[in-house]
Amino acid sequence: MTDITDATDIETHRVCEGLQAFNRAVVGPIESTPIRLAAKDADGELIGGIVADVLLGWLEIHVLWLDDAARGQGHGAALLHACEQRAIALGAHSSRLDTFDWQAEAFYRCHGYERFAVLDGYPGAHRRIFMSRRLTTR
Repeated sequence: MTDITDATDIETHRVCEGLQAFNRAVVGPIESTPIRLAAKDADGELIGGIVADVLLGWLEIHVLWLDDAARGQGHGAALLHACEQRAIALGAHSSRLDTFDWQAEAFYRCHGYERFAVLDGYPGAHRRIFMSRRLTTR
């Protein structure tokens, strides 16, 4: 019988290394390049930012956030465009992200993103929406 326990930090690291080694055997070396951008107002105060990574030819956007007072003024579009341009320079051909139904699906649609999957009930009566787009078609 297999003994299942909480993993230690070292065991967690070994599990991740094991999967990465398995993946490298199929696709070769996997390099991940972070993209971290900040948007600031005229006083140098942070009003938003984007956290993303480029790997396996894809831009993976994890977080795009703007302060409520900064929304609707083009800052989000500027962040997204700057991130995508940097990703293209790093060799990315496509982008993927996820958002919730109360967040920014309409914003991403305006920038060429399309749904490829939806998880209903994530959380409760809401939906988690997965979107992607080719970066070279814009």
